[in-house]
Amino acid sequence: MNHTVYIAMGTNLGNRLANLRAAMKSMPPEITVLAESHVYETPPWGYENQPAFLNMVIKAETGLEPESLLAYLKQLEVELGRKQNFRWGPRLIDLDILFYGDLVIDTPPLVIPHPRLHERAFVLVPLMDVAPDLFHPVFHRSIRDLLAEVNTEGIIRFGD
Repeated sequence: MNHTVYIAMGTNLGNRLANLRAAMKSMPPEITVLAESHVYETPPWGYENQPAFLNMVIKAETGLEPESLLAYLKQLEVELGRKQNFRWGPRLIDLDILFYGDLVIDTPPLVIPHPRLHERAFVLVPLMDVAPDLFHPVFHRSIRDLLAEVNTEGIIRFGD
């Protein structure tokens, strides 16, 4: 059975746009991309002394179970050149599961919906492009409503 998933993609090292495109091209046949957001340049979050990020979100369909999807995305990060770094530090590519259908999962390796997405404009802005009316199953609010409560200063559409 296929499920709709939303995956956040971010990068702030090297050729940032090429990093995002490489991640998109490397999705396996088990992940069918249905829609992609615009690409946004966003200020660093958490640790500010680093280059600006490019962020985007994809809406996809997959038959992979949540844990298998997570394992695949983490392996893809390594294959694309991501090195371990400190929390919120610079990264070549970062792939995070935001939503997996309307599932709520809270286990040591995996928390869905992503536990801090409601605080992060760099996730909510691109998510608005592909799912403005998506309902957060924990907060019982739409992406549009969640975005209205965060500071979007410094986020600009890339390439415009």
